[in-house]
Amino acid sequence: MTDLDVLLDFLPCETPDAWIEAALQNPHILLIDHANCELKAAQSAQALIWKYGSSPAEGFAPKKGHYVASFELLNKMSKLAREELRHFEQVLAIMKDRQVPYMQLSAARYAGELRKLVRTQEPDKLVDTLIIGAFIEARSCERFAKLAPHLDPELEKFYNSLLKSEARHFKDYLSLAEKVAGASIDERVQRVRAKEQELIESPDAEFRFHSGPVTL
Repeated sequence: MTDLDVLLDFLPCETPDAWIEAALQNPHILLIDHANCELKAAQSAQALIWKYGSSPAEGFAPKKGHYVASFELLNKMSKLAREELRHFEQVLAIMKDRQVPYMQLSAARYAGELRKLVRTQEPDKLVDTLIIGAFIEARSCERFAKLAPHLDPELEKFYNSLLKSEARHFKDYLSLAEKVAGASIDERVQRVRAKEQELIESPDAEFRFHSGPVTL
């Protein structure tokens, strides 16, 4: 089973064809929001380092009301942040060549709605945050793979080049969640999976990289 097969098995559903159609009708927004998503992914990884890595130690031991991250979390999140920033730079270069101006866009409801599921007590909060990170990375990878064949040769090559790193990010988030929990995370994964499917299949008013099908 390939990394993409594992990832597709993890996700609750495929991206609807209507989202692909909307992406092809909004090529500039696709690139702009893709750039924004890469930047947000880097920022999320850095936030985990700052919040849980203030006193790195092996394991996840309780300290002053939160759980101290292991060196594994620090290293994986640092590498992930660097890769996401590199992807951000690559998207910007494509935008510059195509004379697409960079700008901030309103965020899709996707990530915000998923994060409403995060529990408030540690280590449950960190576990849920990592699980949601795994879903975001998995969905991004699935969309790159599904969208790539419909794009021009340059973008098709670029999107296919992102699959390996995004699949690894998905696995890193999920393995860290399992280690922090120290027990099965299946129940939490299923809870997030149900919400993720709802968000991917229900309509949105605006096209974004992580939106559902767009209502016209």
